[in-house]
Amino acid sequence: MINDSLPHTCTLPSLESAHIAVIGLGYVGLPLAVAFGKVYPTIGFDIDSKRIEELQTGIDNTQEVNKEDILQASQLYFCDQLTHIASANIYIICVPTPIDKNKVPDLSPLLNASKLVGKVLQKGNLVIYESTTYPTCTETECKNMLESTSHLSLNKDFYLGYSPERINPSDSSHTLTQIRKITSGSTLEVAKFVDSLYASIITAGTHCVSSIKTAEMVKIIENAQRDLNIAFVNEMCIICDYLDIDALEVLEAAKTKWNFLPFSPGLVGGHCISIDPYYLTHKMNAIGYIPQVISSGRLINDMMPHFVAQKMIKLMIAQHIEVLSSKILILGITFKQNCPDIRNSKVPLVKKELEDFGAQVSIYDPLANVKEVQKQYGITLLPSLPTEYFDAIFLAVAHDKFLSLSHQDLGKKEHIYYTLTHHKLSPDL
Repeated sequence: MINDSLPHTCTLPSLESAHIAVIGLGYVGLPLAVAFGKVYPTIGFDIDSKRIEELQTGIDNTQEVNKEDILQASQLYFCDQLTHIASANIYIICVPTPIDKNKVPDLSPLLNASKLVGKVLQKGNLVIYESTTYPTCTETECKNMLESTSHLSLNKDFYLGYSPERINPSDSSHTLTQIRKITSGSTLEVAKFVDSLYASIITAGTHCVSSIKTAEMVKIIENAQRDLNIAFVNEMCIICDYLDIDALEVLEAAKTKWNFLPFSPGLVGGHCISIDPYYLTHKMNAIGYIPQVISSGRLINDMMPHFVAQKMIKLMIAQHIEVLSSKILILGITFKQNCPDIRNSKVPLVKKELEDFGAQVSIYDPLANVKEVQKQYGITLLPSLPTEYFDAIFLAVAHDKFLSLSHQDLGKKEHIYYTLTHHKLSPDL
């Protein structure tokens, strides 16, 4: 529970005096900075100078915010210089929280941002975190970094808030202001202020919880639950494959019952669902409890790239298609449909395993940034699609732009077309 017994030597900012600095201008930070910039003096800070230059001209390469929205945020100023954020009294940290190659939480972006804020932190300031992390992290690791850098003390000289981001990239129906916001603070007074601050921009409303670690847990279980639901249908697809049952037909039929949860199978990547469960299991392992269900879901979803590659090879062999030097097309590399975000995509893993069998694999995705894909994965995307060229086609990401494509035009006379729910063999369609 929130402790209000500690002595306060300074007061919180008021809504009237709020001067906000949003640290990190990615998928989470930019929409937040724009929303606050329509109401309060707001500084949008990012260490990427190129990103700042683009935003200053109204260009958002994440496609989450358009130029008109940025222009409407009349009180928003973009910068990449630390000295420019020193005038703020409310700092909101929105940086990535990834995992390393061993699937252990990598807190370096979070701690680096905390250290940066700590350098300019003053008495009476409020630091709010939106980055997803495990319960207790904000009030231990983040707090310690702020205190050691600023030489100030929590709840005596400065205050903490936590309001987990709930952004759904490329979702025009559930934008920042249309999603109810979870809020919390390091004292009851702080919690009330954080709630009122977000309530001033979130039309969907807010929900204030009793502690920061409760708010941290809320975000973790939201994504862990979704990960588990996808893992369930992924395993169902594997089972259907063993039993020679059409998984798509099963899912469509099951939807006819009112309380069936309609989840779709897929390669689970991105910045949240495939990452956040590892933050919770890391924390629980550290205190001696081994989560069973959450870990099992991660195991299933992490093995899906292997399953896809193996299944495609088996289908090709069954069709008497020579695998060695065969030409395979993968449609899509972003982590979700109709979204340009390529973070933690599992498609490169499918590509690598298919190449290990000797196939020549090409990827086409008109939504992905060609330079970013090359930089992050070392993959050169196809600029266009040749016709009657491929021995096998895998629809990895169901972009709307792919719905009008005919695999019969893309594939050779003898080819396979595969998705996670079903496959087709050409020419016997």
